Amino acid sequence: MKLQAVREGLLLVALAVLPAIGQGIYFRDKVSWQSPIPASELVTVDQAKSWGDSALWIDARPADEFAKDHVPGAFSLNEDRWNDLLLQFLPNWSPDKKVIVYCGAESCNAARDVAKRLRDEAQLKEVFVLQGGWEEWVKKSGK
Repeated sequence: MKLQAVREGLLLVALAVLPAIGQGIYFRDKVSWQSPIPASELVTVDQAKSWGDSALWIDARPADEFAKDHVPGAFSLNEDRWNDLLLQFLPNWSPDKKVIVYCGAESCNAARDVAKRLRDEAQLKEVFVLQGGWEEWVKKSGK
């Protein structure tokens, strides 16, 4: 009798955990599990556009999304081909340039990760994440 009650209890626990696991898998790329990006590291589309030629744009999305469309003049730089793409980007950078990194949407972590690597590994100082990402750019640019 006790063994059957234990089995039923374990079955109920397993059934309760399954939806949580499914949601975690489904939403893993849609929800930021990290702390918010500090305001000093964020830039709006309007602010970034106002920087004009003193800004360099980095698209942190996968190569196939970059190939479909991107901010005019943007460089592709993502985690998949970091070393190759960084070597293509760096000759275009100079200390007077601000770097704006974007990915698909506000909830995407790729821009945050690429911006952090640019600060930490490439020692770039003025690196910002575009608030709202590509979705916000498209909305503000009327594409």
